Amino acid sequence: MTPATTTTLTATVRFYAAARAAAGTDTTTVEVPEGSTVENLLDTLRATHDAEFTRVLRRCSYLLDEIAVRDTSTPLPHGAVLDVLPPFAGG
Repeated sequence: MTPATTTTLTATVRFYAAARAAAGTDTTTVEVPEGSTVENLLDTLRATHDAEFTRVLRRCSYLLDEIAVRDTSTPLPHGAVLDVLPPFAGG
């Protein structure tokens, strides 16, 4: 009998401003199961960070491979780059 294997994909997450401060880094690489969505990736990140990080994520917007994400059920492609952008103020 062949053991079951789970295929994963790797995504790069880049954090900016308050999101970078909450994450404690500007970039991280995350492995998630193939077929994962942006929300699945965010859940994986939340599981490894504190409540402040989760609070910051609630206010953020996201770019997936430089395209704005309006629906976090968007599937992740292999090699995805997710930018995490907190609200910016100023002019």
